[in-house]
Amino acid sequence: MNTKKVLVVPGDGIGKEVCDAALPVLTALRIPLELTHGEIGWECWRKGGNPVPEETWQQIERADAVLLGAITSKPKQQAEAELPPELQGRDHKYVSPVIQLRQRLGLFANVRPSYFVSGDGKPYSLCVIRENTEGLYAGYDYRSIPAELRGLLTHPNVEKYGPEAASVTIRLQTKLGLERLFEFAFRYAVDHGFDSVTFADKPNVMRESGHFAEEIFTEVAARFAGVRPDIQNVDAVALWLTTRPEKFGVIVAENMFGDILSDLAGGIMGGLGVAPSGNYGLKQPYFEPVHGSAPGMAGQNKANPSAMFLSIALMLEHLGFAAEAERVRSAVVTVIRKGHNHTYDHGGSATTADFAKDVIDAVNGRRYRKNAAVICVGDELLRGEYPNTNAGEIGASLHDAGYDVTGHAVCGDKRSSISRALTRALGEHDLVVVSGGLGPTSDDVTRFAVGDALGVPLEFEQRAWDHVTARFARFGLEVREIDKLQALIPRGAALLENSSGAACGFSLSRSGTRFVVLPGPPVEMRAVLRLALSANEVGGPSGVKFVWTLLGLTETEANDTVARISSRLVPLMGYLWKYPYVHVSLRVDELTAEVEDFARQVSAAFGAHIVSTSGQSAIEQLGDEPRVRWRSDDDELEALLAKLPATPDGAVFVVNTTPTFSDILSQGRYTGRLNITCQSPDGQRYEMSAPLRGPEVVEYVKHFACLCYTRTMRQGAGE
Repeated sequence: MNTKKVLVVPGDGIGKEVCDAALPVLTALRIPLELTHGEIGWECWRKGGNPVPEETWQQIERADAVLLGAITSKPKQQAEAELPPELQGRDHKYVSPVIQLRQRLGLFANVRPSYFVSGDGKPYSLCVIRENTEGLYAGYDYRSIPAELRGLLTHPNVEKYGPEAASVTIRLQTKLGLERLFEFAFRYAVDHGFDSVTFADKPNVMRESGHFAEEIFTEVAARFAGVRPDIQNVDAVALWLTTRPEKFGVIVAENMFGDILSDLAGGIMGGLGVAPSGNYGLKQPYFEPVHGSAPGMAGQNKANPSAMFLSIALMLEHLGFAAEAERVRSAVVTVIRKGHNHTYDHGGSATTADFAKDVIDAVNGRRYRKNAAVICVGDELLRGEYPNTNAGEIGASLHDAGYDVTGHAVCGDKRSSISRALTRALGEHDLVVVSGGLGPTSDDVTRFAVGDALGVPLEFEQRAWDHVTARFARFGLEVREIDKLQALIPRGAALLENSSGAACGFSLSRSGTRFVVLPGPPVEMRAVLRLALSANEVGGPSGVKFVWTLLGLTETEANDTVARISSRLVPLMGYLWKYPYVHVSLRVDELTAEVEDFARQVSAAFGAHIVSTSGQSAIEQLGDEPRVRWRSDDDELEALLAKLPATPDGAVFVVNTTPTFSDILSQGRYTGRLNITCQSPDGQRYEMSAPLRGPEVVEYVKHFACLCYTRTMRQGAGE
């Protein structure tokens, strides 16, 4: 393939930051691109009174595509004030570079893809195509009614103050502009697999211009027999976009309506930080994230570069690198869903560079562990009548199979509630395991909820019915008509036979999520789950896990210690408080030099607080018959220590506390801190302190005493 030429113009504000962060992905892809850099935007205006210098236009002419970072625009008076003194008052007019690009290059179609990335809601994929050159943004905008229009524009509200106290904007639509727009929209639908094009307008109010556009839309639609045309009021489209975006394919609209709908579609996608765009037409297209220059954020290295990555993907697709474009899109979605370094707009604290590195790593083949969710069904679980043992067992089984379990939910026996929970999980998790509600009674509605959520009908499955009848016959039970409910399976699902009961489970996949639906009784659930997991590949790379079991630190203190070492790896840390320990863990998909160095620094920082790096407690490390005897100057404490493993001929370790346990128990006061000392036979003295929170503090003392013994033994052995 011939080398393609791309002009990169970072522009203003955060434009340079997102460009610098995302452009290395092109090197990772190893495709024949020649990059050049040009200048555009506010600084060009401030220096020379032209935000798009002539040299930049010459560079554009030589390029196959333009990648734009971000553009700043300011009001007329402010723009004039920021010009050099020698250029002020010379009738320099600031015209936004994006408007200049669209007009001079004839880029009439603004393309804004929107698709499911993460969060609640069904997966969807649509595209808003906005007309760039006409409509209400054509430039016919007047502060007062022009003299040549005053005879035409008569309105009772104008009469009170006159035409000078009014404003007017003209919506310009031409046959040329609409025809090429609709042609582009239908062609885009065909090329990208969409089966419908919806024209969003307001023909019930703007009757003449609306009817004019409708006629042209209908004429163009007739040339694309495989694509369903649709005309809807723009306000109705906005409503359905927020509630059921999956019902749309391509949405096409005039300039202002398209501007509003495309930003709305970006919000549904996850915000402007993930919203890409491309501008196409007669000459070189340009591609840009739509988040703007965000001058207040510039220089903070916190902007989300996702929109720039996805705009690069649009550009690559246009240049003929479709496979590489999909790799970039897939990497962004994967990192948002499964990565731990999220930028501020998605609730994290990752820098622009941190997030970009994760995306490029994913493009380079880094694999993330698959994630899973567990949904248990039953009113009795919500009411607490029975412990939800299934959730724990399923979660443990999934973890052992290589999945990260990232969600648990409990639903009552209500079809709509179960369906909503399934819809939220769709596309968000690789695997969703549902347990309960598969029987023949009126409250067993899970199979129907699955059909609702996934949009598939239930069908009678003879093999499932044969299993039910054989099971009943085995125990001499009567088969009733209502039992046929247990043979209804979603169309396309794989049957999972139940070796311990009548109701079979089933499995099916939609939008990248595999659903495994199990019966509720624990013995039946286990049998069907084993069958489901044996037929499924493991979740992904097993990864590498570090564990530090700490005594004498709180979760907050441990977290602060880690955060001072590496903010980038902090999101990968886990903390579990199981008195008297804090268990700190780090899980990564692969062992790198960065991770190894981080783990070494964490171990050094935790220092003497580390009890083990295997999850063992100090008492577990002691063993059954340690060569130790426990003594204390405090009779109450010595009685407590007598419950620890010991041998009559063991070395004597003396443990004392301030205040003493005798004083604590006699006064019944638990406040302040308990200072603990432990002295070994060779005179070595260990000290630690713990909050005196209640009687359970004795566990702290016992584990500390055991830790002192094992440390002494290790030192004696030269470890």
